Amino acid sequence: MKPEDVLIPEAALSERFLAATGPGGQNVNKVATACQLRVEVFKLGLSPDAYERLKTIAGSRMTTGGELVITARRFRTQEANREDARARLAEMIAAAHMVQAKRKPTRPSRAAKARRVDEKKGRSAIKAARGRIRLD
Repeated sequence: MKPEDVLIPEAALSERFLAATGPGGQNVNKVATACQLRVEVFKLGLSPDAYERLKTIAGSRMTTGGELVITARRFRTQEANREDARARLAEMIAAAHMVQAKRKPTRPSRAAKARRVDEKKGRSAIKAARGRIRLD
C-alpha cells in the first residue's frame, strides 16, 4: 500500500498549533506554526496485525490511551506543517499494512558441506606447512 492510497477519516484526527522552535526570527515567538496531530488509532479501523505493526513503528509517539501524536515543525507555515504531519501519518499507516515475508530456513546441501570440509583441510595443510623446517 502506498501513502497516497491511505484514507484517514477526519473523525479520527484532531489538530493543535503550537509555537515552533528553530528559524523564523521574532516571528517564531509570536505565531503558532507547529502542528500537533493527534490520531485515535482505534477509529482508523486497522486489522489487529496492522495495529501491532503501527504500535511498533510509532514507538514513543503512541500513548497508552491509543492515541498517536505527530508533531510537525519543519516548515514556517501552519498549512505546510499540517500537510507534513498528515503525510507522515499516511506513511506510517502504509508501512503498518506491509507484511514482512516469512523467512524460510534453508540448509546447506551435502555437496556444499563437502566443499567446506575440503577447503578447511586445504587451509589446515597450508598452515601446517608453515612450521619450522627440521633438518633430520
